[in-house]
Amino acid sequence: MKGCSAIDGWPFIFFMENQKEIRPVSNTFKKEERLCSKKVIDQLFLNGKSFLVFPVKVVYHEIHLPVDFPVQAGFSVSKKVFKRAVHRNRMKRLMREAYRLNKNELYIKIGTRQVAVFFIFVGKELMDYPVIEKSIKKSIQRISASLSKLSDNK
Repeated sequence: MKGCSAIDGWPFIFFMENQKEIRPVSNTFKKEERLCSKKVIDQLFLNGKSFLVFPVKVVYHEIHLPVDFPVQAGFSVSKKVFKRAVHRNRMKRLMREAYRLNKNELYIKIGTRQVAVFFIFVGKELMDYPVIEKSIKKSIQRISASLSKLSDNK
């Protein structure tokens, strides 16, 4: 069942159908949505497709995930380019925030499939949030379009 609703005063964009339960999807980024599994990450980089929307490189792959969430995402910033951890952490924080606020479009488009996504910051200097958000939005739209084409061809 998909539609707009509000539960206990919290507005939710839509409901996800799960085999066990129907749960609301909000603008959170929980631990289960984070890409942590070494096996999944290895498969993602071996078999995944990638593209660049400067300053972010995206690697994604449709795969069975060990959790019930449709998408697991990971974020990375080069230690070679950004020597100080505070700068790497800031860029990862900005990418996570942009993803968290815009992931609903991806959730709606992929339906019941599961996808692993990895965002890699490839810029050479620190960037502001609007630049990162624009790149993440374009990336999400491109992943959605690509997965839609794959499902249409099947």
